[in-house]
Amino acid sequence: MSDRRTTAVLARTGLDALVQALRARGRTVVGPTVRDGAVVLAELSSAEELPFGWGTRVEAGRYRLVRRADGAAFAHTAGPQSWKTFLHPGREKLWDADRTADGQLSVTEAPRAHISYAFLGVRPCDLRAVAVQDRVLAGGRYRDRGYQERRTGALLIAAECTEPGATCFCVSMGGGPGADAGFDLALTEVVDEAGHRFLVRAGSDAGDELLAEVPHRPADPETKAVARGAVDAARERMGRAMPPVDLRTLLGDSLEADRWDDVAARCLTCGNCTMVCPTCFCTTTEEVTDLTGDHAERWQRWDSCFDLDFSHLHGGPVRASARSRYRQWLTHKLSTWYEQFGSSGCVGCGRCVTWCPVGIDITEEAAALHDELAARLRQDGQRGRGARGVRDVRYERKEPER
Repeated sequence: MSDRRTTAVLARTGLDALVQALRARGRTVVGPTVRDGAVVLAELSSAEELPFGWGTRVEAGRYRLVRRADGAAFAHTAGPQSWKTFLHPGREKLWDADRTADGQLSVTEAPRAHISYAFLGVRPCDLRAVAVQDRVLAGGRYRDRGYQERRTGALLIAAECTEPGATCFCVSMGGGPGADAGFDLALTEVVDEAGHRFLVRAGSDAGDELLAEVPHRPADPETKAVARGAVDAARERMGRAMPPVDLRTLLGDSLEADRWDDVAARCLTCGNCTMVCPTCFCTTTEEVTDLTGDHAERWQRWDSCFDLDFSHLHGGPVRASARSRYRQWLTHKLSTWYEQFGSSGCVGCGRCVTWCPVGIDITEEAAALHDELAARLRQDGQRGRGARGVRDVRYERKEPER
């Protein structure tokens, strides 16, 4: 691997040259585009299909497209899909079983399409999400072969954030609007009096090779300064933040909190939050057969811990109430994920807040749990029982640990 990486400036027209260079290499280019009233991820044949001139306005339970005057392509927030839609698809056939003429059973593994992906416009929060799914699905003892095959060789082109949304909180989860690692190329969009252009940084040998095929010019100090300034400003404009406490301890000490009843009264247990989450990975399997009974198939599909049957054992579900299912999801995401995979399961993208039909806000719930636990610990201390776990802190801003 080279120690020196290319930093250059790509003109707006150079973005299509980049797409065409990828397609010429036989890659399936996937990126954001406007469809059905949202910015969605889809296969692109040209950079002109990117959402130039479109932004988004989001809040808890609300998402709207808005027109922008500057013609920016990557000034929108995360849409309802993440890149797991392609790396860890919602439904995938595992095998076929057929009864032969002599009554024997023949089982064959389902063939998989070998797609060479290039993901264009990956947000830094989603880069972190891909790294999390790499640990979960490709780094453990039981690996998902389909994920490994799709992930191996996938080329990631990041788009740094300069316009965080009202539901974004990546900084408080230890991330940020800048792309630090895990990318082949990183783009920072600049639109000012000097024109519409992209500062582009190579992050791998593959990125260097690709950039060499695309018309570009050396990065000038002014473009570098404007690009860095825009990313730094975005860091200070996050719409939300997690409380600055040890979330692992907070959730572990809040299993019997009254707040779970409050959120359960609002939660529909629809599973939207798990479907849009870029790191949720749970699946189940189902068998289907034809009318003759001579052919059967096993399919893997996404599942959700909000599904009543998700924890079903002999005699019924383990988590029968909305309270227990929401508690399972939030506690796993922010706390027990560490024990399994060595990191949080949340990257602060805000999708679960935006796409919750009743507007439940994960940062609000964490803050409410902290307030309740802090009050209980103070009360216990006054009664002479001592206090442990979460410290009673104010919600002052603090830099997350890296």
